[in-house]
Amino acid sequence: MKRNNKNSRASSWLIALTLSVLGVVIAGCSGGSQSPILGMNGANGAGQTSAASPPTVTAVAPVNNASGVPVNNTVITSAFSEPMAPITGAASFVVSCTSPCVNPVGAVTLDATNEIASFTLANGTALAPGTTYTATVTGATSIATGLALANPYIWTFTTGAAPAVTLPGVTVTFPATSNSGPTPGVPINTAITAAFTEDMAPATINASSFTLTCTSPCAAPTGVVSYSVGSRTAVFVPNAALTVGTTYTATITTAATDLAGNALGGNQAPIPASSNYVWTFTTATTPPVPGSNVSVLSTNPAANDTSVCTNAAINATFNVPANLHMNPTTVNSATFTVTGPAPALAPVHATSVVLDAATGSIATFTPTALTAGVTYTATIHGGASGVKDLAIPADTMAANFTWNFTAVSCSAPATIPLGSASTFGNFGGSAGMTNQGIYTVVNGNIGTTAVSTSVTGFHDAGPNCIYTQTPLNVGTVNGLIYTAAPPPTVGCPSEGTATTFAVASAARADALTAYNDLVAMPAGPNPGAGNLANLTLAPGDYTAASGSFMIQGGNLTLDAQGNANATWVFQMATTLTVGGPGAAAPASIILANGAQAKNVFWQVGSAATINAGGGGTMVGTIISQDGVSISTAGNVAIVTLNGRALSLGASVTLVNTVINVPAP
Repeated sequence: MKRNNKNSRASSWLIALTLSVLGVVIAGCSGGSQSPILGMNGANGAGQTSAASPPTVTAVAPVNNASGVPVNNTVITSAFSEPMAPITGAASFVVSCTSPCVNPVGAVTLDATNEIASFTLANGTALAPGTTYTATVTGATSIATGLALANPYIWTFTTGAAPAVTLPGVTVTFPATSNSGPTPGVPINTAITAAFTEDMAPATINASSFTLTCTSPCAAPTGVVSYSVGSRTAVFVPNAALTVGTTYTATITTAATDLAGNALGGNQAPIPASSNYVWTFTTATTPPVPGSNVSVLSTNPAANDTSVCTNAAINATFNVPANLHMNPTTVNSATFTVTGPAPALAPVHATSVVLDAATGSIATFTPTALTAGVTYTATIHGGASGVKDLAIPADTMAANFTWNFTAVSCSAPATIPLGSASTFGNFGGSAGMTNQGIYTVVNGNIGTTAVSTSVTGFHDAGPNCIYTQTPLNVGTVNGLIYTAAPPPTVGCPSEGTATTFAVASAARADALTAYNDLVAMPAGPNPGAGNLANLTLAPGDYTAASGSFMIQGGNLTLDAQGNANATWVFQMATTLTVGGPGAAAPASIILANGAQAKNVFWQVGSAATINAGGGGTMVGTIISQDGVSISTAGNVAIVTLNGRALSLGASVTLVNTVINVPAP
């Protein structure tokens, strides 16, 4: 954007800022109702429904139909479209299960914004393994209108066999985290966000656990902290504009925990220790560009598309002023809706509505199954109660944005269910796992159906659970290690047992099921004659005609084209080789336009070799028959795998490798 007449623009911005701050002060004095001109509404900008509309549930955690939920997931959450009254009396939030399971007992509380309710199990209790639970919210009422939910909101989830011990982490921040020093040039009128690797306990995300500070004479900003359940994102909205040319430090402390009570694994201490997550940024020395309206840049499906699969997701990409991000707390099932044809205009239930954390500009509505032959209307809601960006005051859409599409009987590529294998970053089949080097970190569980002595060079979050480490081979598992007996050490009696073997066996069985599902998918094209380097691929199924795929001589880009649910499946009868030619040529996979690591799958008929020379970033879930090798002994350059390395038979070998297991 061109910036002409700087003095005039600066003066205009200062006048606008003064009026905006004055408007906020006046609104605060009038009981919290804020002027729609300012584009702000509610304590955290999450948007409120009109007086004529009942409140709705916008997101839940665990999500509907979730499987493998940890048994120590003691917090179940439900987010609403507006601030709610205490859930007591005629209102209820209960969790139940079928006999002989005993219904959990717990307390129901609201977070500081009154927009998220949490059912917390009684101290010392846990969920039963392998059990389906039903959560029901009934009769919850709006503070503003007194209206109750139109109908009970019901969802189910199923537990796995094991507890969660993986520490939650921070994946993306805005402003961005920079290892080289403060991120420069940040507008003074922006909110601050941090997205997490897993669902967090909303009550632990507050003004004490998410802070913004600066060095005197600058005064630490005060603000409103909120949490988006669907997008797993914390938002700090300063009460006033930041100071120009000033360095700020944002901190999320270990008081922030996941739904199982695991404290944050930040960037101030090596995993498996918990620590704060800290990042810094410096504000620009010039006034920000005056605000303008958010708009919708593109949609998927496009307007009037008549061939939308009944299991497709609906996406909208926003054009956000000044390259800011959208506020994830304002992107939910109240502001992104889908309805059937007139006159009924029956609403389509959303299993989730989330904002892509990486881009901050792609919203995805995942519906229950659509009906073939029906024309639907999707609406992004504008105005004071609609979607907003992170500007202060927030920029809104001038009006609702609507488009139509028609569903047909077909199936969009679906994400492959991994079941209990989804929590594993590394699985060594029936042969075990080896780590070499001191920089390996697996942010997830690892396992094998072999005995514990087949695992070497690792330690995990369990007390004294060390698997044949040496001073030069120390691998950290931010989770647990599941093997057959015996225990790895005398001091670790909880691992290497019949219980951990059962968990490992279930994970291998689920990985095998996923592998067979991948094999059974229809064959697709063979791009690049088997070499995927320097290609940009749309979502779809790809099959190696020669039996093997490689990425050698360049990087591979996966372009989601604005569809955050886009899926890629790569089928090969034999090998996968990433990196080269030559040891000094690592290859990487680049995710573009909303592509997500959790939606990339590599079905490998024999063995996978990833960046033998070290370095580079691999993406996706690799399921191989005969092992996975990442880097080679002696390499110091870290290889990053945003995904999973799952072998059904042979072992997995890691050398100075960081594995980040994608959130489900």
